[in-house]
Order: sequence, then C-alpha cells, then structure tokens
Amino acid sequence: MLAGRRKAEARCLGLDLIETRRSTPMRYLALATDFDGTLAHDGRVDEPTLKALERLRESGRKLILVTGRVLPELLETFPRTDLFDYVVAENGALTYRPETREERVIGERPPDAFVEALRARGVAPISVGRVIVATWVPHETAVLQVSHEMGLELQVIFNKDAVMVLPSGVNKATGLAAVLDELHLSPHNVVGVGDAENDHAFLSACEVAAAVDNALPMLKERADILTKGHHGAGVVELADQMKETDLIELGPRLARHAIRLGTRDDSHVEMIEPYGLNILVAGTSGSGKSTLTTGILERLAEAGYQFVIIDPEGDYETLEDAAVLGDPHREPTVEEVLRLLESPHQDVVVNLLGVALGHRPAYFEALLPRVQELRSRLGHPHWIVLDETHHLLPSTWDPAALTLPQELRGVLAITVHPESVSPAILSSVDLLLVVGESPDGTIRLFCEAVGEPPPAPTSLEKLASGEVLAWRRREGAAPVLVRSEPPRTERSRHTRKYAEGDLGAMRSFKFRGPEGKLNLRAQNLVIFLQLADGVDDETWTYHLKRKDYSKWFREGIKDDELGAEAERIEARPDAPAQETRAAIRAAIENRYTLPSEGQPSGFTPS
Repeated sequence: MLAGRRKAEARCLGLDLIETRRSTPMRYLALATDFDGTLAHDGRVDEPTLKALERLRESGRKLILVTGRVLPELLETFPRTDLFDYVVAENGALTYRPETREERVIGERPPDAFVEALRARGVAPISVGRVIVATWVPHETAVLQVSHEMGLELQVIFNKDAVMVLPSGVNKATGLAAVLDELHLSPHNVVGVGDAENDHAFLSACEVAAAVDNALPMLKERADILTKGHHGAGVVELADQMKETDLIELGPRLARHAIRLGTRDDSHVEMIEPYGLNILVAGTSGSGKSTLTTGILERLAEAGYQFVIIDPEGDYETLEDAAVLGDPHREPTVEEVLRLLESPHQDVVVNLLGVALGHRPAYFEALLPRVQELRSRLGHPHWIVLDETHHLLPSTWDPAALTLPQELRGVLAITVHPESVSPAILSSVDLLLVVGESPDGTIRLFCEAVGEPPPAPTSLEKLASGEVLAWRRREGAAPVLVRSEPPRTERSRHTRKYAEGDLGAMRSFKFRGPEGKLNLRAQNLVIFLQLADGVDDETWTYHLKRKDYSKWFREGIKDDELGAEAERIEARPDAPAQETRAAIRAAIENRYTLPSEGQPSGFTPS
C-alpha cells in the first residue's frame, strides 16, 4: 500500500520512474542504527535483537552504531559493541572501532569557559564528552545565550528532551560518512534506522531510511520504510528483511534517488532509476550519444553514484572530477583501476588508446571479473560504462567463458552498431535510448539481435539534437520521445587529443585528391591544418564538395558543432579555395586551442 502511494506521488509530480524489475547483486552492505529509542529500550538491548544483529553480520554485512551518547557511558550501558564494525558516538563527533578500540575525534570541543558559564547559570545536569556538551530541556535557551555572548560557532541539536551542543557542521551524518570512508563503502549501499530528531541527517544520507514504530511522526513521514515493531523488534524486522530479500521490494519507494532523463511533450519528467538498471545508448555516428551519456553521468556523479568508464578511444579524458588512467602510450593496469575504485567517491575513466585494437576485448575480459568482485565486496562501482561496446563485447563474446560472481547489472553501454554487440549483453538491456537518424531502424536492429519483435514504429525519420527515443522494453510500453536533460556544462573538447594527439589510422583524415594520387594522413587537427595549407586548390575543393571535412569532424573528431559549421562552409562549393580554407581554419581555432609555436612537424603519409 505504501509502495503504491509513493509511486502515485511520483506520478502526480509528473515523474515517470523507470524501475528495475530484475534481480540485482546484493545492494545493501551495511546497517546503521541509532541506539536509544531504536536498538535499545530504556537503555537495554534484548536478546532477540542481539541475535538478529549476529545473523545480519554473518551474512557479510557491516554493522554501524550511531548514537548521541558519550563513549564511556555507552560502553558501560551496552557491553556488546563488539557486534559492530564501528560506533559513531557523541552525535557524530567521535568514531570508535571496537575491534581495535581506536578512537577518532571529529571537531573541537567548546572551551571549558563555555561549560563553566552554563553551570554558573544553573544548567544541570551537564554531560561533557570528547567533543559534545549535553544537557536537557528547558536549558536550550541558556545554551544559546551563552554561545551568543561568547561569540562561539556552535550548533544545538535535539534528541527528544536531550539538548546537544556540537561544533558547527558536525552531526550523525558526518560521523557516519567518516566511518563509511574507512570501510570503503558508499552511503548508497547503507540502510539507516532511527527514531528521533537527531536521526534526520544520517537517515537522509542513507540509500534507505527506516523508522521504527515508536519514532517521532516527522521522522516516519520522511522514512522510506516503517517497521511494524517498536524499538529492537523493529530493528529485528528490518535486519531479517535485509538478509532475506536485500530489500529489493523497496525499489518503487526510492523515487527520491531517481535522476532526470528529460521531459516529454506532455511535460512529464522521464526519470531513470540510478541503480541496477541496464541501459543501451544507440544511434548513428555523430548523433549526440556522448552528449546524452555525459548528461546522465553528470547527474549520477552529483547524486554520489560511482561509475567506471571503459573508454576505447579516449573520448572521456576531460570528464569533470573523474580520474583518467592510461593514454596513447601507456596501458592502464587492472590493479591501479581497482585501487582507485576502492574509494566510492572516485569516478574512473579507463583509457584504452594504449591498448592495440585487437587486444581490447581481452583486456576488458580481464578487467570485468575484478570489477565485479569489487562490487560484490563493496557494492560499487554502481555503474560500468562501456563506450564503443561493439568493440569491447562483440557479437562473438561468450560470457560463459568468464567466471562472474553475479549477474552483470548497472551497465550503461554505448554503440553505433547494436547488431554487432553480444546478444548476452543486449538481452539484459532494460532501457534503450536511441538518438540520431532512423531511430525505428536502430530499434529494429536491436530487436533482431535479441530475437524479439520490435515495438510499433514511430515513423520518426531523424531525431533533432537533444531528442532521444526512450524504450522501456520490459514494460511492454511504446517508445516515447524525450527532450533530454542537457549536461550542466558542455563536455570540454579534448584539445590535446584531437589537436595534437594521434587518432590512429582508422580515424585520421586522408587527403587523396580527385584522382587518388595523394595519400597524406592527418592524425590530428594540427596536422590537418598544415596539410590543408599545403595541398593544391583542386585537392582542397575536391574534398570540400564531397563534404569530407564535416564528415571527419563529426565521426573522427566527434564534434557535431564543428561538423555543422563545416557543412555551412561546404554549402559554398564555388567559393575560392583560399576563402574556404580560411573559414575552416577559423572554425577549428574558435573551438580548439592549438599550439602557437613549436607545432609538431613531419606528418606520416599512409
């Protein structure tokens, strides 16, 4: 009933959530629980609750205790902290690892003069921890007055009748974040449960926020799941549900995590579930696949979902905040990829330009099982992005040859040739996003490859820039036209790679002339301009009339805007060669920063 209400709320807001309907690898690897009022009743944790925690721990999941109590008081009251991998105490200001008894302070305690001033005003009782200073209602007024008079930057946090004073910005969420970093876990793989005001922050940070039956009404209102039991019984219920189903049934309730794909003509906002979905982006060359993908990745990154991009052609070298491994001269090692991916905050681009074309599928086959193993252990990276998927996983690829720990999910694949991609991957696609020319033809090629009938054709001949045809194939729905959400900032053009690097023989421009007597290869834009200045007018005009320049800019350089500008210049075939040369040069220089001196010389004729 609650799931239906949440889904109805999403639709009332004009949201259409694309859901995962298939099983996914274990998603929730940790339970973070409040102590007083949640795990404990009147300071005591009963035996059934302890047994449930033991069962959850035996399933391989981590346990984190998050409390407002000072550590000595907690240890005296609750001797079973050994069940937990970490304790976040003092409302986020102190972390404690029971196995090693290591403590870590987050923030600085208010000065002793602050505590003395409170006592002078009759505030009692006062509890002083390593950082926290705590008292009870109705002393919050005195606390605020003293803080103001002393010019201290402090915050007051309530836990029912308890009044807690902490450094600004310190709360249960910051303490939990510090612990998750130690464990190399993402908040997106954590379930949190609590009962009171001071639990809002850390529950909001968790992928799933749960409230026990005795929780405050406002906390219940904001929770993703409500337990039937109160206090420890509610935690038992939640822990057993995590162990038995990994909470897969909660998918429809987690609409707050969905990211925008774009807007339909009827103003509905099309959303994408950011976990466990398999997506294929397909379309003709130069049709905007990279722009669409970049926008999706931007929004995933903003939401804190980690991705790794397998980038055969170096197209994502300048993706903001992503670490790039490998270059045209160096093959990235599997170990360094995994080392970076251990941090859930680090997105990674694996540049395969240094790997010979024929060796790239083998490289990917070596990398993929290791990434999957990391996923099974840490829950991330949440997305594996495969550019030029037809090269990495061609139609001849057999997944039975690999030993994979679980079904491959959370894949975003990009291709210009869906019919050339492994059917094993295509058959796992939940959402097909088509751009460019003949979108019905692209869907038809996909369906032929997976052996299923295509949906009714849309009769769209060509999608405009920014348009995408979205088909949720598992839902039996017709494809819908969506105006995709553009990237927050246009992806920076790869100036070094395209201006000065070596694109390789397949993507280089070749000046051949009308009779094919020449064979001059431009492996980048600098060499292209040098050759353009040197070839005769007949050769230059021959390629201009054939629209070879705009085609290369779109397909080789992958710059649609430069291609469009070149098309406008090519539309003047009778203009003097000197004029069109200058116009093409200006178009390139307006978009790329080229070396002003010491330009590379010595092109390589092929």
